[in-house]
Amino acid sequence: MKRYLLLFAALCMVMAGHAQKKNFSYKFYGQVRGDLFYNSRANAEIVDGLFHLYPKDKNLDAEGNDLNATANGSFYLLYSRLGVDVTGPNIGKAVTTAKLEADFRGSGSNWAVLRIRHAYVNLDWGKSAVLVGQTWHPLFGDVSPQMLNLSTGAPFQPFNRSPQIRYRYTSGKGLQLTGAVLWQLQYLSAGPNGKSEEYIKNSCIPEVYVSADYKVDGLIAGVGMEVLSLKPRQQTTVDDRVYKVNERVTSVIAGKTLLASNLTQACMLGGYAVTSVDPRTGEQEYTPYRHSMTWLNIVYGKKWKPGIFVGYLKNLGTGKTIAGPTYGVGLEVDQVFTTNLQLSYNLPHWKLGVEYSPSLAWYGDMNAENGKIENTHSVTNHRVLGVLIYMF
Repeated sequence: MKRYLLLFAALCMVMAGHAQKKNFSYKFYGQVRGDLFYNSRANAEIVDGLFHLYPKDKNLDAEGNDLNATANGSFYLLYSRLGVDVTGPNIGKAVTTAKLEADFRGSGSNWAVLRIRHAYVNLDWGKSAVLVGQTWHPLFGDVSPQMLNLSTGAPFQPFNRSPQIRYRYTSGKGLQLTGAVLWQLQYLSAGPNGKSEEYIKNSCIPEVYVSADYKVDGLIAGVGMEVLSLKPRQQTTVDDRVYKVNERVTSVIAGKTLLASNLTQACMLGGYAVTSVDPRTGEQEYTPYRHSMTWLNIVYGKKWKPGIFVGYLKNLGTGKTIAGPTYGVGLEVDQVFTTNLQLSYNLPHWKLGVEYSPSLAWYGDMNAENGKIENTHSVTNHRVLGVLIYMF
């Protein structure tokens, strides 16, 4: 870790040393962030509990005691970050900018390691702009919940930063058109080998996203659509014989007011199921799960800022009969309901806040005819979070 810190510090010093380079300007920024949290039970989560999603189902021992009904908590500073915004010389009539931002979240279960958050260049002609690099997925959108939890509304709100090539047109009358092709790096789709980049890599087809938004006087409305096409497997074995297979599962995702399928790469619930198997070669066909997500967020004030977030998620099933394994996240969950009650004290460069979040998840039996969950029961997690942020 020290090696990465020294490398990043050296990079900042080199860039600062050239800050007077003609036609270039630099703005350095960052934050030191500490998260202190407590959970009343085990949860589906990321980064050892820092990124909370929903409570896990009951797991009974030999005497009927719930093994998941065990409290946990910790204190981390992994999401402290450093960044630089660069403005460079124009290319023709295009204004050129770049961003490089990193934190210490690491990757997978390797924490406290430097990780790229944003790394992109942008060419802006005024109404038109082209971005190349890694930044927020377009599904994250321009409207996201203001909350203290790092999940920023997931699994009700997509959360994803991806490598992409994005074109955006903005008219003078509030209309914004966006088209993008995206790949996966840190936020991955689920499949037979767990979460992996291989499914979209072998597909040779990037995610494709298009949207139209209307923005005027603080109002934002829009529609969007994304197509995600994956290849879960390239070979299979039947009776000790290996066969090459050409399997593909394609999901069409309606954005904004979200009715989604197979959005596991966006820290959301979803996935797909096997609907048929060729008895000779073992080649499989798939159908995606569909989920509905809705959230509401209200925050008021400047120095003292109380706020409330309410999120609801519903598993709508597959629409086709399931005939084999399922691959995804939270496919055994029927519904999730979460409320976040927050209060923060804000000063220039400082934020101190506390948040209480009860979260309920309903589990049950899967109906193989449609993938829906029946005969449900609920479990509840009570999460308390304290945050201190110093921004510079």
